[in-house]
Amino acid sequence: MRGSTCAALAVTAAGAVGLGFVAPQAKSIVPSSSMTRTSSASSTAPARSAASSARAVPSAAPVAVAGLGLLSLAGASARRSKKSKKSVVSLRARGGEEDTRVCIPLEELRNTDVEKVGGKSASLGEMISQLSDVGVPVPGGFSTTAFAYKEFLDKGGINEFINDKLSDESIYEDVDKLMKVGKEIRDKIMDTPFQEDFEEELKAQWQRVSGGDEKFTFAVRSSATAEDLPDASFAGQQETFLNVMGYEDMKQKVHLVFASLFTDRAISYRHDRGFEHEKVQLCATCQKMVRSETGSAGVMFSLDTESGFKDVVFVTSAYGLGETVVGGTVNPDEWYVFKPTLAEGKNSIISRTMGSKLCKMIYKAGGGSETVDTSDEEQNSWSASDEEVKALAEMAVKIEKHYGRPMDIEWARDGDDGKLYIVQARPETVASQKKVGVIEEYKMLEKGGTKIAEGRAVGKRIGSGEVNILTSIDQMSEFSEGQVLVADMTDPDWEPIMKKAGAIITNRGGRTCHAAIIARELGIPAIVGCGDATDKVSKGDKVTVSCAEGDTGYIYEGELKFEKNVQDLGELPEVGLKIMMNVGNPETAFAFGQLPNEGIGLARLEFVINNAIGVHPKALLNYDTLDGETKELVDERMKGYKGPKDFYVKKIAEGVATLAASVYPKRIIVRLSDFKSNEYKSLIGGEQYEPDEENPMIGFRGCGRYTDPFFEECFAMELEAVKMVRGEMGLKNVEIMIPFVRTLDMARDVNEVLEKNGLKRGEDGLKVNMMAELPSNVFLAEEFLEYFDGFSIGSNDLTQLTLGLDRDSGLVAQYFDERNPAVMKGLETLIKAAKKKGKYVGICGQGPSDHPDLAKWLMEQGIDSVSLNPDSVIPTWQFLAKK
Repeated sequence: MRGSTCAALAVTAAGAVGLGFVAPQAKSIVPSSSMTRTSSASSTAPARSAASSARAVPSAAPVAVAGLGLLSLAGASARRSKKSKKSVVSLRARGGEEDTRVCIPLEELRNTDVEKVGGKSASLGEMISQLSDVGVPVPGGFSTTAFAYKEFLDKGGINEFINDKLSDESIYEDVDKLMKVGKEIRDKIMDTPFQEDFEEELKAQWQRVSGGDEKFTFAVRSSATAEDLPDASFAGQQETFLNVMGYEDMKQKVHLVFASLFTDRAISYRHDRGFEHEKVQLCATCQKMVRSETGSAGVMFSLDTESGFKDVVFVTSAYGLGETVVGGTVNPDEWYVFKPTLAEGKNSIISRTMGSKLCKMIYKAGGGSETVDTSDEEQNSWSASDEEVKALAEMAVKIEKHYGRPMDIEWARDGDDGKLYIVQARPETVASQKKVGVIEEYKMLEKGGTKIAEGRAVGKRIGSGEVNILTSIDQMSEFSEGQVLVADMTDPDWEPIMKKAGAIITNRGGRTCHAAIIARELGIPAIVGCGDATDKVSKGDKVTVSCAEGDTGYIYEGELKFEKNVQDLGELPEVGLKIMMNVGNPETAFAFGQLPNEGIGLARLEFVINNAIGVHPKALLNYDTLDGETKELVDERMKGYKGPKDFYVKKIAEGVATLAASVYPKRIIVRLSDFKSNEYKSLIGGEQYEPDEENPMIGFRGCGRYTDPFFEECFAMELEAVKMVRGEMGLKNVEIMIPFVRTLDMARDVNEVLEKNGLKRGEDGLKVNMMAELPSNVFLAEEFLEYFDGFSIGSNDLTQLTLGLDRDSGLVAQYFDERNPAVMKGLETLIKAAKKKGKYVGICGQGPSDHPDLAKWLMEQGIDSVSLNPDSVIPTWQFLAKK
């Protein structure tokens, strides 16, 4: 039906307007999604009675469909000329008298029209007119106006009724009272008919956009005059209705949208943020729907939502209408795209995580939507291709550049034409508002607590308290201040209790869903997408919710001790050496990368292998010979990748790329894998490949593995990953470091292996450093430097082997001290040799992190850099500056 209706109409470059769309060469009439995270036009929500509790069903991202037929502007103009004089504009020039139009086409709006049509409609008009020509397509339509809304409330006598009801301050403390008052106001609005001239223009605009086709589908969404502000998102506070067919249905949904300004959650949200109810006007954005129910949709941010790191675009996606992502019904796929290399045309996807995507929302015949289970194939495949993710990121960058601030954007892919469309864009309101130079850090003080469950961390905070499991919004009155809210999922209706929670835990949802957005705004630690949290904890349990350990959030048994530190760094002075960081966990990289630093001096590759892969490389290379049980474990981990080798190489590449991006263009020194045999054995499949060694600490490890035929193919996969990061991904700031080089022959041989695998020292700016950590490295320091570009001193192993200690043994731990005179003599020798040869020398052991006085001594010896644990960066910097 869509095709037959549209194909019959022709487009002219001069004056044709599409059925809800703008010709690509013309000024765009295709709106982007609303700026509030009610949902976008690609989703569909069933109509509900405003007399009910009016819960939000955020719509999924709308999509503009190329190829739809277009309707002549002349016809639309003729219809408008017949409308009542009451709705004509007094003076159309901007800045003139009041605009008394009751409906305005989106293509005529700009971002300066928030007071006329609300934030969502104004933003859509802005993108249609300003960004369509640079490759940001947006669906079109029209908006009702604040003037029409005020006139409706005045003529219907509703204003006095509302003001009287909301003047009772007790409703903001009593959830039951709030629900009662909200329902009374919504009923009053729904019982009051629209004014005649408004209905006339509403029908004229419906006719203009739909061409009179009763099966033409709209998304009808709220657009408030106080929403999508840089410091308040109003995410999901009013209603959205999707897959709206026919004029009568659209009129009813506009009425319901008007009533939704007084949902319980919206009343509470405005009051808590100091917005006067009578000064907020509500408009309805009526936008062309798109067929994303047979495609995919999602949300993206033009920065990292957790750390505020601004050089990435964070993209999420799931199958079907975008409401499942927006509303937190589904755990979506996630990607990070690095902006600097995206601009260079490189393979800029630096990280990807496959979500479970257990369900999707699709259209119901005759209007509305329904949620159905996804297939096994959908659950085990990416809902967007790499090319689509990069194209979306390019759009996000263009939108961010136009608005001059980080943005929160909804998108959708049309299942019919396969094209991508932007359906909503609004300012990001949390991470971008953090004060520069102020470091807030939460840290667990009790280690080794019992982990009950885990999921996606929202924010970087820690909270604890007594669990209260809620299954329905009707249980609001049972929730007490400071409790830990545990639920299958939440939506914006839950905001009045979310603000009282000490922490929030949900089974479902991703880091861009409503629950996550509200939790960030409220500053409450939240863990979403746990899967089974409601089964793992019981009402009354005491738990600790930690979001301070990377992208993964953990729920611990009991109320564990933690600390919070806030530092205003001000201007840190220069000191006599470069302060770098030891960072191995890609999940923490974006947060640590914003500390004052000169790069990463030690990135342990084994951390990436252990956490992101968890499988022995030999087991992957011999996948076909694995037993059934082991194969199942491996298959679960490598979902979404082409095969075992592709999985291993790309996971390493993504981990290294994320670390490198966090400090780009500053250097990052990646130490190639230095697992001991007992550590390799603990990986999946490792038992059958690793020997039993009496002392693995000085056994088959480091460079000795790289040049051994047993490990040659495994090491080649590591090198392929590094080559990918430096080459096709464009992160040339990556250097490599070789650990545990016992002899000069090993030094020579490992360089030959590197060259054989396309990583020749000095070629394409590649630097190869050696980890100086053995007495042999000290005695033959100058000779070893013939094979390397510099030393990164590993003071942990150097201390162990100089003093003859096993640092894993508690019996001799009291003798372990990197400030021992013998160890310091070795350090001095290595520094002098590097200086003599004009080579780089830094230190990346634990010593300088634990002992700032050692860092001071190293500075006096002329060392180039000290690489510290992130929590030691500021204290050590301040210590050195004082001296």
